[in-house]
Amino acid sequence: MRQPARGEGRAPGKRAFAPACEVGVGERVDYQGKGLGLVDDKGRVAIPNTLRSMLAKNSPRDDGKDGGTVIIAPHPEHRCLIAYDPGFVPFWKAKLEALDSAQFEKTGRPDYNILDRAGGAEPLPFDGSGRFIMPTFERRYARIGGAAVFLGSFNWITIWSPAILLETPGIDPFLKEYVEFTCEDKGIPLS
Repeated sequence: MRQPARGEGRAPGKRAFAPACEVGVGERVDYQGKGLGLVDDKGRVAIPNTLRSMLAKNSPRDDGKDGGTVIIAPHPEHRCLIAYDPGFVPFWKAKLEALDSAQFEKTGRPDYNILDRAGGAEPLPFDGSGRFIMPTFERRYARIGGAAVFLGSFNWITIWSPAILLETPGIDPFLKEYVEFTCEDKGIPLS
């Protein structure tokens, strides 16, 4: 499935491609926004409101009630998580298969890690308030403790430990300062 060029034939905030599976809307909505969620001892966390409303539009429940499904996976590069809706799966799978094919053409061997990493993603229910239970291992992998930073990244939502985001080289200074500001504002220690 071809992803259109940036801005090609779409209204702002809308995906120009139609996912291969039904998501209840004609077009996917981009994930834009940011926020901080408190994580309890059982891993319960609420997706920030702006991102939650976009996720709900992209993954409506069959019964029409509030909530839906969020898929949690490791980020392809950073020590954080990504969250996306089921409608994104066919596009993401096609992109990863193309990457695996390019790897095969280059080396003569498939790189099973490319698909295994993404294929191990966890589909999880979220309620009308955006609450879901983040799996224990995924929290541990991303070093997420009592707080998680949610950042819209158009195709998906990244979920970071505030401290890990600040320590990670190459992260935009605006995002780092946002995390520092938000944690200070909420009284969340960063060390």
